[in-house]
Amino acid sequence: MKDLSKKLLYASGLLGLYHRLRNAGSLTVVMFHRTLSPQDPRWRTCDPDYTLSVAHLSESLAFFKRHYNVVSLQQVVEARRSGAALPPHALLITFDDGWSDNADYALPELQRAGLPGLMFVVADAVGTQQPFFQERLISAWRRGLLRVDELALAMAPVLAEPWTPEDESIASLRRAIARLEKLDAARRSEILAPYLQALDDGLRHMVDASELHRLQAGGIALGLHGKTHTPMTAAADLDAELAGAREELARHLGQSAPTAESMSFPHGAHTPEIAERARQAGYELVFTSVPVLNSVAPQPSWLLGRTGYETDAVVDTKGRFRPDWLALYLFRRETRRLA
Repeated sequence: MKDLSKKLLYASGLLGLYHRLRNAGSLTVVMFHRTLSPQDPRWRTCDPDYTLSVAHLSESLAFFKRHYNVVSLQQVVEARRSGAALPPHALLITFDDGWSDNADYALPELQRAGLPGLMFVVADAVGTQQPFFQERLISAWRRGLLRVDELALAMAPVLAEPWTPEDESIASLRRAIARLEKLDAARRSEILAPYLQALDDGLRHMVDASELHRLQAGGIALGLHGKTHTPMTAAADLDAELAGAREELARHLGQSAPTAESMSFPHGAHTPEIAERARQAGYELVFTSVPVLNSVAPQPSWLLGRTGYETDAVVDTKGRFRPDWLALYLFRRETRRLA
């Protein structure tokens, strides 16, 4: 009955009316990661929670066109600079990390829908093949080449507190990854060294320079997601992660000087002081992972919230896209300014 009531609320138009009345003066920023076809060989090794099928992306874009005015990064920048009004119910589509599948699948879908987007790129990952260690661990586990209990045993000598996984599920693997993320890079590399062969699926996952140019030509703006994907709160060299990332992206693009106007924080990790450092490093718009709608009166803030877009928020257990779930997920967010 509860699920049926959600469907009826959406089908009746009441949720849409609620959104039109409540959210006209806000900017919604959605945060995607990967988009793949189930026929693509990368589908079987990707992180399923952060990967949307092309069909579900297409349905999501249709939902956005129905309920929002999708805006470009440049429109938000101009609204910030000059106070130019954004359209009511503005929405900005963003993608994190710099996945090559965004060029393969997301770009064509956005072009078919006539919509702009924004990709936040990890500067040092451009032109590399394998993804970050978290995704590589999930890939090895999905291919049956890694067991959580064996990984836990390898981690045991360096963990501050004893930990034993409950089972061999992906949830247990994520708990192991969370513990690995707290270790310094050298110690983590030492633990993962025996698994290096298993962690490489032989496929290219990260965007290269030619794809960056293709994305830009297709209406996708480029921002930064750090230099190394290290959480900013744990970065040994914060200047490298901020200003250095802009310089590295400019090098990949063949630019004489950095031009990227925006960035988002890897893992959402930041403090007010780090956010201000990002602003001083030349980023006009700084995006967090705080899931709020952004007030745009009298102009958007330089520090903006974003709402994560995971598969289980929009797809039910039968694999069906649920616009009613998405409406409830997005329309009811708190509206506020982060700075």
